[in-house]
Amino acid sequence: MGYRNLQQAVADLERTGRLKRIDCEVDPCLEVGAIQRRVYRNGGPALLFTRVKGTAFPLLGNLFGTLERARYLFRDTLGAIETLAAAKGDPAALLRRPGKALGLLPHLTHLRPQRVSGGPLLGGTTTLEALPPLVSWPQDGGPFITLPQVYSEHPQRPGWRHSNLGMYRVQLGGNRYAPGREVGLHYQLHRGIGVHHAAAIASGRPLPVNVFVGGPPALTLAAVMPLPEGMPELAFAGLLAGHRLPVTATANGLLAPAEADFCLVGRIDPTRTLPEGPFGDHLGYYSLVHDFPVMTVERVLHRPGAIWPFTTVGRPPQEDTTFGALIHEMTGPLVPDLIPGVRAIHAVDAAGVHPLLLALGSERYVPYAAEREPRELLTQANAILGQGQLSLAKYLLIADGGDAPDLDLHDIGAFLRHLLARVDWRRDLHFQTCTTIDTLDYSGHGFNQGSKVVVAGAGPARRVLPAELPAGLHLPEGFTAPRLALPGVLVVKGPPWAGTRGQPAADLAGFCRTVAPDDPLNTCPLVVIADDSEFAARTLDNLLWVTFTRADPAADIDGVGAFTRAKHWGCSGALVVDARRKPHHPASLEDDPAVERRVDALGAPGGVLHGLV
Repeated sequence: MGYRNLQQAVADLERTGRLKRIDCEVDPCLEVGAIQRRVYRNGGPALLFTRVKGTAFPLLGNLFGTLERARYLFRDTLGAIETLAAAKGDPAALLRRPGKALGLLPHLTHLRPQRVSGGPLLGGTTTLEALPPLVSWPQDGGPFITLPQVYSEHPQRPGWRHSNLGMYRVQLGGNRYAPGREVGLHYQLHRGIGVHHAAAIASGRPLPVNVFVGGPPALTLAAVMPLPEGMPELAFAGLLAGHRLPVTATANGLLAPAEADFCLVGRIDPTRTLPEGPFGDHLGYYSLVHDFPVMTVERVLHRPGAIWPFTTVGRPPQEDTTFGALIHEMTGPLVPDLIPGVRAIHAVDAAGVHPLLLALGSERYVPYAAEREPRELLTQANAILGQGQLSLAKYLLIADGGDAPDLDLHDIGAFLRHLLARVDWRRDLHFQTCTTIDTLDYSGHGFNQGSKVVVAGAGPARRVLPAELPAGLHLPEGFTAPRLALPGVLVVKGPPWAGTRGQPAADLAGFCRTVAPDDPLNTCPLVVIADDSEFAARTLDNLLWVTFTRADPAADIDGVGAFTRAKHWGCSGALVVDARRKPHHPASLEDDPAVERRVDALGAPGGVLHGLV
């Protein structure tokens, strides 16, 4: 029941035609990542690279490349986890079906890790230099671990019950790290390891840390799960794997999965940092160089026949998109129990996950009112922004689910049309300024700093959204190439952005003041200013990526007929979002042309990748 190690999973996938061996020599610098990205886009198999330059270890890519394959990997336990999640919302349902409740008991025994005195992980040692030097994008600052499982325990409460297992970027070399001895550990805001690090700083002692790579696939998924407070990821990994997770002790006093493929054993100096990055990230840009904690590596353990799993982090969709879809399937039933009145939440992958949240709530505060307007929705929006990593959202769009019971949050175009038909820009915009945003989001006024906006819509439709460019449309001088991206969403090309970070561009205000209240432009409730309107309007994914990764709500939102009344900002005409690139934005991720030509050759008829890329 379930895989006990990565080798079992690889053998099973190969036997069932879900994995392809690549036996020609490949370069871990850019080439392997380019291959994996193309195979992912084509919905292809998992890839086992057996001959990798610069390392003796094989690389495994695209393991979670399709939702079908991810479900297959956890086929023995997904049903039990979904039943448990549903039961948390309605425990009485299990009482009505006692047979199903009894069937869950064996799964619950898998929550407790099993201490063992040894294990395959302790079978060999290696060095940092011998690990695969994987580089994904041309401007990356060095090799890094793309699927790390970073394990720490609370210094004052050691043991797995107060542990944290998270996927935090680990830079293996480059910058000012001591070769062979130090790695960079990049963790973002609101991560569990931060609590442990803060306790270590308070005590003045180093924080022991283990970095696992590989092991049963359940470990990888557990490291990215948004688990309830107090549930250790190691426990969830056992539940997902279908057996108690065997763990063994390492030299720094921490535990490690006995079936992991690799483990970097070391400690974080409580106060020392070094520059880390740049690296391509999941917003589709490079995260720049910043100081982050340093881990001194005392030992590198590996099992016999160890396999190094990897992925590419970049503009969505990527392999981690599958993680999000699978997590939604498992945790979706918990949302109404977690936040009363909220029916569903969707972190939009195409917009980089954290920049944009969609939500369906319930507007029940004043059911007798002649005109319904967002009231309870605002309470629910505040609750959403108070939940874990959801608190990093930059744009939260919430609608009353009662207005359209069949509305699906994953049909993003339909949701936007629904909300834009109902929203009243004079009333339904609610800003938070000078607050925290995602560490990887550079659209704000500083590192980790920016603003948020809640857009809430309820009641009957108040407008018909135009399905074609408005007749008689005249744009302000300097703005050209109008495109209708969606009904009611107009994208225009603007001149290059000029201004001061954290402040609106002067021509944004000029644009909004030039448009008259009765101008046809106002039939489109949302106007987006972009550097390339044709690109932004070409696909829904492009529109979401450009609009929500490049615009800080407080600085980059304006509107026709704008006003401020009792510190509330609104507008009577179209809302205008300035989604142009700003000088403080990092570069977008782009493939290396020479590497792409090499991959083309491997994919040509007769090539080892023919039919895959």
